[in-house]
Amino acid sequence: MTRKSRRLALIAAALVVIGCAVGLGLYAMKDSLALFLTPAEMAEKHVQPGTRVRIGGLVEAGSVVRADASLRFNVTDGTKAIAVDCPGACFANVPDLFREGQGVVVEGVLGPDGRIGGDQILAKHDERYMPREVVESLKKQGRWQEGANVK
Repeated sequence: MTRKSRRLALIAAALVVIGCAVGLGLYAMKDSLALFLTPAEMAEKHVQPGTRVRIGGLVEAGSVVRADASLRFNVTDGTKAIAVDCPGACFANVPDLFREGQGVVVEGVLGPDGRIGGDQILAKHDERYMPREVVESLKKQGRWQEGANVK
């Protein structure tokens, strides 16, 4: 084997090892990735139960129920609403700014009944916090005005 062919074989082996490492890393992270969707997109895409999702929108007025270390509410984008259950640790870590009519992002797993079992709730602290996709969706519906409270 010549020097040039050994160098090419070494480079090819290194590329194979790097490719395997990247592939294994992506495979390991597949369960920790969460898609960001609005309630209307979830209904449109027919997300399968058991899928980890991140959903954003507004906390629907009149939907918040706090009982026995659990929290239930609906997230809406003005078109569709998705029910969210936050038991245990999620309930204990509800942000102080969480309330009806405010922007929220919920991360959790979609259950077979169409409800999201929330793991984490993020409440907006100002107009710039809400994800761009949710703001654009609300603007299309005429429910968002820059610098004003959304109702």
